[in-house]
Amino acid sequence: MFLSLLNRAKRNLSLRLTLWYTTVSLFAFIAIFTIAYYALMSSLKKEDEKAIVVRLNKYKAFYNDNGLEGVQSAIALERIAEKPGLFFLRIADKGNHTLLLSLPDQWNRIDITELSRININMEIQQISPKNKGNETIYEIMTFPLQDGNFIQIGKDINYREEILNRFKKVSFVVMLPAILMGLLGGYLVTYRTLLPIRNLTKTIKSIANTGETGARVPIGKTDDELGELVSLFNHMIMRIEHLIEGMKASLDNVAHELRTPITRLRVLAESALASNNTIESCREALSDCMEESERIMMMLNTLMDIAEANAGTLKLNRERVNISALIEEVVAVYLYLAEEKQIKIHADLSEEIIILADPSRIKQAIGNLIDNSIKYSNTGGVISIKAQKKTPKEAIIEIKDTGIGISEKDLPKIWERLYRGDQSRSQRGLGLGLSVVKSIVDIHGGHIEVLSRPLDGSTFLVYLPLKE
Repeated sequence: MFLSLLNRAKRNLSLRLTLWYTTVSLFAFIAIFTIAYYALMSSLKKEDEKAIVVRLNKYKAFYNDNGLEGVQSAIALERIAEKPGLFFLRIADKGNHTLLLSLPDQWNRIDITELSRININMEIQQISPKNKGNETIYEIMTFPLQDGNFIQIGKDINYREEILNRFKKVSFVVMLPAILMGLLGGYLVTYRTLLPIRNLTKTIKSIANTGETGARVPIGKTDDELGELVSLFNHMIMRIEHLIEGMKASLDNVAHELRTPITRLRVLAESALASNNTIESCREALSDCMEESERIMMMLNTLMDIAEANAGTLKLNRERVNISALIEEVVAVYLYLAEEKQIKIHADLSEEIIILADPSRIKQAIGNLIDNSIKYSNTGGVISIKAQKKTPKEAIIEIKDTGIGISEKDLPKIWERLYRGDQSRSQRGLGLGLSVVKSIVDIHGGHIEVLSRPLDGSTFLVYLPLKE
């Protein structure tokens, strides 16, 4: 059972964070206690040393003036004034023989013979009497006198040890509530911090179990990294939901668009098989079947190109391209088709404009726009094509026609795959031309705009980045 709880603890991030938080708090408390303890000890020690030095200088002055008698007189005056003697005083010769000794009341239990253990060659030392029942520790400072003798001033530091021991006891008493508060605080902080993660996990499980992408993670009031993660996840789910809806719509449209050519293929094949046609009529039926299959293949390839472009995986063979010369080549291809409808094409391409692009893809985009303008322009219409540098970093291609235009309700939808407006349904086509154009322009780092009104023609504006 213990191993089971340990394994659960390893898998429980909240518990691990709580323990880490408590451990860090505990180590911080120990570090603060240690620093405070040694700071207090150092302060008390300095105060004792300062008191001893002050008393030492006083007795040295009496000794230098009147010798041992001067020091004895000073001690006698202190006792007459009923000042409590807190300091041990000893004057010894070079052989460490005691010449003068004054013991305060609390030093009475000390064995006089132990004073011989006081080393006159050490400036600061501590002694602890060995007699039973006396646990006092004395700190003694030794200084040489002018005549070669030594003066020793001492003070018991038992009170100092009591203060430090009391400090340690209080610290240990405080440590237990500190640990409990660390556990509680760590749990509350961890619970609050990981709330977005729990909501995220709950939402992901809901989506995984039900397949419904409409679920969203609740967004809290914080703008931290976890809040940003939740927002990005919700945005991602929204994008996925839109993509799925778009895929469903595209599949419906593809199924609808494929139904007609496939039905024609079947009808042509059944007609050829059911009748005693000549070889020429069979060839004609096969030719029609090839035309319909080519139309289906073109639709599928175009859809694949659009999908790759939208996913950013469409392969581009970029090179330096003079966009003006490229447009002239495309216009030359469509001149015959325009002449059949008595449509004039005017091209203003005098300026040399160099871009870094895939020439075949740019031709495909420009060709689709020109073909679109020819298809929806009436007999005798005019198509104007212009290319120029809009800014030092951007070129603009303008294709303007005098065709039937685009209605206001259709204008936002013309870039969608397989979308065909009411006025375009009379024309033969797949409804993919403008989707291809937008995908190609987008993947080249540009963008496209359209200005149009019904019966007043359309103007397509293609913006492409110039080669730096």
